[in-house]
Amino acid sequence: MVVSTLRIDTLSRIMEEMEKEKYHIIGNHSAYKKCHWTHEALTEGRYCYKGKFYGIESHRCVQMTPTAAWCWFRCIHCWRLEPEDIGLEWDETKLPITDDPEYIAEKSIEEHKRAVSGYLGRKGVDPNMAKEAMKPAHVAISLTGEPTLYDRLGELIHEYHKRGLTTFLVTSGVRPDVLASLEEEPTQLFVSIQAPNERKHKLINRPIVANSWNLFLKTLEILPSFSSPTVIRMTMIKGFNMSEEDAKDFAKLIEMAMPTYIEVKAYMHVGPSTLRLSRDAMPRHSEVREFAKLMEKYTGYKIISEHVPSRIVLLSKLDKPIQIGNVWSNKWNWATKDTEDDIHGEYAEAELGSGNNQC
Repeated sequence: MVVSTLRIDTLSRIMEEMEKEKYHIIGNHSAYKKCHWTHEALTEGRYCYKGKFYGIESHRCVQMTPTAAWCWFRCIHCWRLEPEDIGLEWDETKLPITDDPEYIAEKSIEEHKRAVSGYLGRKGVDPNMAKEAMKPAHVAISLTGEPTLYDRLGELIHEYHKRGLTTFLVTSGVRPDVLASLEEEPTQLFVSIQAPNERKHKLINRPIVANSWNLFLKTLEILPSFSSPTVIRMTMIKGFNMSEEDAKDFAKLIEMAMPTYIEVKAYMHVGPSTLRLSRDAMPRHSEVREFAKLMEKYTGYKIISEHVPSRIVLLSKLDKPIQIGNVWSNKWNWATKDTEDDIHGEYAEAELGSGNNQC
């Protein structure tokens, strides 16, 4: 009885801390958080890199996680709440209970509608866009934690799809068994990579389970078997993984995974990651672009787009990205040259030292 009470008290504390960071807690282990770009789309008509690259409508995007505080890594760059951040210990390797996927889907959509309802009738907000935001079209299953630790992930993806929403699933690739047995694939699958080799994997990802590097490699091996487009998302941390030797090692992983796209994106100095890394670890867009050129050199993938406000570059063997959402127009799409800088966009608050996580 004492053990049970301690576990409940710990979970309550975790969720309280997350609520302070403006997470909307769903059930026992899931969460929603309004994205920076949802606000930008509604108030400024500006869309995120997922909009530019794939057509996703930022104001209609539900940013959620089914595993708010659980992961097999304690990455140095991550904004996930980790035990040392609040002086508590909990079992980060598995969920204490499993909520129903239909419940999670419904509640996350509800939380998004609640979050954007305040824009209805708001001065300066296009009323048609505010109404559109109340009818979400896409779900980013990412935010924080490792989604593949939720045993019913394939069912959750199905619940969103049957409601007419597209899905992006972002994983660190530690559960190839889950990915290989999904009842339904996401619309697009992202695998996050920060480490070019096993030595740096231990340094950057700080795994809390054995054999995690080999599990990650297994995920890369099965990636070509997916029928949905796949993405290798590289988080660049200045001073850790941006050398030319790193690029050569990353290229070997790319050759194994054969993804549809490579995304090269800057680390963002926000949340608890600020306790582990200095702001100097956050590269500027020009530095990200230079590293993307190295990846171009060693992989044969070509730079096809970039989003300067998000410090991200897209590479592919395709001539142009596959359109998923409906935000592209003749005036703005994947081929549009950015006129904005990389300071006053997604990274503005991070540069000022008061940033919150973005999707």
